[in-house]
Amino acid sequence: EDFLPKPSAPFSTNSYDAFISPNTLNLSSFTKLMKKLQEIHPEASRDRIVDALLEVRKNNKGILSGLSINSIVKRTSAIL
Repeated sequence: EDFLPKPSAPFSTNSYDAFISPNTLNLSSFTKLMKKLQEIHPEASRDRIVDALLEVRKNNKGILSGLSINSIVKRTSAIL
């Protein structure tokens, strides 16, 4: 038992990469996307925007790649 690796927590409070993989949306695209969504929806918290993005990803077969940033913004705005 002592030799088995300890399971890690599924996510931490400051780790969005657990939700949006670098292969799905690179950091610079994510930053642009968050900036654009925060400008359009100043009333929405960062966490609420991330939750909406996760819902868009879930509704798109679990991936965001292949969608344009404008398409992701429109779909996320519809949820927000």
